[in-house]
Amino acid sequence: MTLAVGQLFVAGSAAAQGSSTTRFGTIKQVHAGVLDVGYVEMGPADGVPVILLHGWPYDIHSFAEVAPILAAARCRVLLPFLRGFGSTRFLSDMSARNGQPSALAVDTVDFMDALRIPSAVIAGFDWGARTANIVAALWPERCSALVSVSGYLIGSQEAGRAPLPPGAEHDWWYQYYFATERGRAGYERYRRDFAKLIWRLGSPKWSFDDATFDRSAAALDNPDQVDIAIHNYRWRLSLAAGEARYDALEARLARLPAVAVPTITMEGDANGAPHPDPVVYAKKFSGPYSHRLVAGGIGHNLPQEAPEAFAKAVIDLAR
Repeated sequence: MTLAVGQLFVAGSAAAQGSSTTRFGTIKQVHAGVLDVGYVEMGPADGVPVILLHGWPYDIHSFAEVAPILAAARCRVLLPFLRGFGSTRFLSDMSARNGQPSALAVDTVDFMDALRIPSAVIAGFDWGARTANIVAALWPERCSALVSVSGYLIGSQEAGRAPLPPGAEHDWWYQYYFATERGRAGYERYRRDFAKLIWRLGSPKWSFDDATFDRSAAALDNPDQVDIAIHNYRWRLSLAAGEARYDALEARLARLPAVAVPTITMEGDANGAPHPDPVVYAKKFSGPYSHRLVAGGIGHNLPQEAPEAFAKAVIDLAR
């Protein structure tokens, strides 16, 4: 497999306008670890397994145009709702509504176990990219290749304690908002308005329509959404504890392990969300690696804004 360095893609106008009418079929459910995971499956059952992980505040419809492209390329495409989204539910009312990154990574491995998938290409953005990074770093035997929007996103509570320059801190305004009870109440009351604002700030040049937003925003009606989102951001600032069962994993992640699996990182040229410079993280990928900048006013939700470019990265690795 040959990976070119610094490839540039220009997104087509249809994707940039967010005019997709693609609809998924029946949502399946499977018990996996502590969750009853809702997911969509497309493509041949004997195809190369590909797991697509969405971010916050998005959902599996970020891959509405990516998934059919991959299925047509004979990939077995799996799109799970993360904990706190869509039809994914906790199996027990007693389970902690924990949004810490290692928990989401364990969810992914449990999902693969439940479907008897030994290894897969794992691709994602935002929370999904961070989750995919962690699986690739801690369980490389389960991740045959990685596509990660915004690159290396593994962090730790210790790293989160270090102050950033004022401009960077400003970009994380909602993290500090969520640190307050006012912020929690505000997200609970104005969940969809809040999500639409995050979409617009993260993708300032993406003219998505109401139907596109509403289709994904429905996943935020999950009864655990607020608990999971608030805990995720409070955990990052050491304002909320994690679960002891993940302590060993978090200790390994705090050492910022390198990712050795074949990897393509991607970035949109108009990403308005906080994201690192590719130069900063390139050396964290020790295996076959390339970075692709996607031009054309592409923002944070890269798979939905530039589906052809994202699907091509996955297919290049799957082959």
